[in-house]
Amino acid sequence: MSANPRHLYVHVPFCARRCSYCDFSIAVRQHVPIDEYLNALRAELAVCDRAKDEWRLDTLYFGGGTPSRLGAAGVSRALDLVRQHATLEGDCEVTLEANPEDITVEAARRWHDSGINRLSIGSQSFDSRALEWMHRTHGSAQIEDAVAAARAAGIDNLSLDLIFALPEALGRNWKDDLERVIHLAPRHVSLYGLTIEPHTPAGRWRDRGTLREAPEERYESDFLTAHAALTAAGYEHYEVSNYAQPGFRSRHNSAYWQRVPYAGVGPSAHSFDGMARSWNVAPYADWHRRLAAGADVKAGSETLTLEERAAELVYLGLRISEGLPADSAIVDRSSSWVKAGWAVVANGRIRLTPLGWLRLDTFAADLTLVPSP
Repeated sequence: MSANPRHLYVHVPFCARRCSYCDFSIAVRQHVPIDEYLNALRAELAVCDRAKDEWRLDTLYFGGGTPSRLGAAGVSRALDLVRQHATLEGDCEVTLEANPEDITVEAARRWHDSGINRLSIGSQSFDSRALEWMHRTHGSAQIEDAVAAARAAGIDNLSLDLIFALPEALGRNWKDDLERVIHLAPRHVSLYGLTIEPHTPAGRWRDRGTLREAPEERYESDFLTAHAALTAAGYEHYEVSNYAQPGFRSRHNSAYWQRVPYAGVGPSAHSFDGMARSWNVAPYADWHRRLAAGADVKAGSETLTLEERAAELVYLGLRISEGLPADSAIVDRSSSWVKAGWAVVANGRIRLTPLGWLRLDTFAADLTLVPSP
C-alpha cells in the first residue's frame, strides 16, 4: 500500500446465532474464544508493518459479526492492540457494532473509557414477532434499555439499524418501528431492505415455498415512508441507506463511498489503496490457522481497470446526497430521469431523488456507458 490509510476496519466474526437473512462471514460460538482471536489479531496487525507515528487513523470501526460479544475487557484489549500499531487522532471516530442485549451501563462505560465513542446498535425492529423470525437474540424492550445505558455511560453518538420490506405474513407495522426509533432520537439511523440470499435460513424457507418475499411495491412504499418520516424529524438522508442528524454522518462509511484508501483486518476484511482491492480468507478457523502458522491470510486481490474505476465512481457518487459531477453528456443521458422526478441536475452535479435511489443500479449502469468527467 503506497500510503498509510486513515481508516481501519476490524472484523470480529462471533455471533450467538446466525440471523435468518445473514450471509456474512460469522462464527457462531456459545463461548467466544477471546484470547485466541486477539492473539490472531495481534499477528495480523504486526504484518501491516507500519511505523506507529506514521500510521494515523481518522476512523476505526469494529464490525462483525457481533464485536460487543468480546465483552468490555475484550474490546478494550482490541483497542490497545490497534494503538500499538497506529495513532488514533484526537477526534478519531471509534465505532463498535453492538447488539442490544450486550449493552449495559457497566459495559458501555468501560467501552467509553477505552476509547469507543460511537455505537452502532443492531436493533432491526421493535416488533417481537419480526425479531423472532429474524433469529435475533434480543427483545424490543432491550433496544430502549440499551440506548439509555449507552447514554448513561457517556456514549451519545448512537446509530440504530432497522430492516424494512419484511414478509407480509409477519404483520410488522413499519410506521410504528419508525415512530419508535424517532422517539429514541439516535444521532444516526441505517435502513436496509431485506434481501433473501441463497444458503441462508430465509433462502431455504423461500426455496421450500414457506416464505413469500415482500413485493417490489412494498419495498418502495417502505423506503419512501421512511424517507418522509425521518427527514420530517430532522434527519439528513445523506446516503441511500443512511440518515443522520446534522454533523453526525458516519465518517467511516463515508470513506468507502468517497473511494479513499482504507485497511481491513480480520476474517473476510477488505483493504483498498485507491487502485487495488484485496480481501482476507472468510472462515474464522482458516484465518486463525494461517496466522498461527505464520502464513498469509489474503484470499485474493484485484487491480481495478480504468473502466472499473469509472463505473465505481458513478455508482458510489449516485449513492450519496451530494451526487455526481455532471458534464453535458451525463446531463443529456439523464434527461428522461430528471423529467420522471428520479434525478435533479443543479450546480454541475446530478443527484438522485428518493424515487431515483430505488432505481440506483439501473441508473448507474446507464450512466456508466457515458465517459466519466
